[in-house]
Amino acid sequence: MAEAPENEGRLTRISAFVFLHTEHAIYAVLGLLLAVTAVLALVDATGLTWEAMHALGGAPQLLEVVDRLLFLLMLVEILHTVRVSMRSGRLTCEPFLIVGLIASIRRVLVITLQSSEIMHAKEWSAEKEALFRASMIELGVLAVLILTMVVSIFLLHRARDDDRPAGEEEPGPESKGA
Repeated sequence: MAEAPENEGRLTRISAFVFLHTEHAIYAVLGLLLAVTAVLALVDATGLTWEAMHALGGAPQLLEVVDRLLFLLMLVEILHTVRVSMRSGRLTCEPFLIVGLIASIRRVLVITLQSSEIMHAKEWSAEKEALFRASMIELGVLAVLILTMVVSIFLLHRARDDDRPAGEEEPGPESKGA
């Protein structure tokens, strides 16, 4: 009878070990794929920036460059989240709020350019008016979403006892004495 709890404890330890190492392997592969994707996005953004410089940076080209750079920033922030999750063993919500904030700002930029093009069109049809109205509603929703994410990030910072960024590990005893 005494063997059953001992076997269950051993089975629990073995399964926890296997799952932890499987999780770390998946995080490592995911991080590697994100890093490769970020490097490719950086190369692409560099090429777009070069082309925009040669075209003397018209609004559509500049928006595309900014869009790609913000996409790259999102990839790097997600990569940071994966790294922090592997190191600390916890998933924090602040990096996801930051990624959501960057994505919302990207969308605001795209909508603003599209709306600007509609406003400067010579012909003003009912279809363009409906598209413009829908764009303004989407901008309003995005503004509320951005404000909510900024307030959430602020409250997360206030909720922590120290000024460390989210996911950063607490200093160990060896660093306290130094």
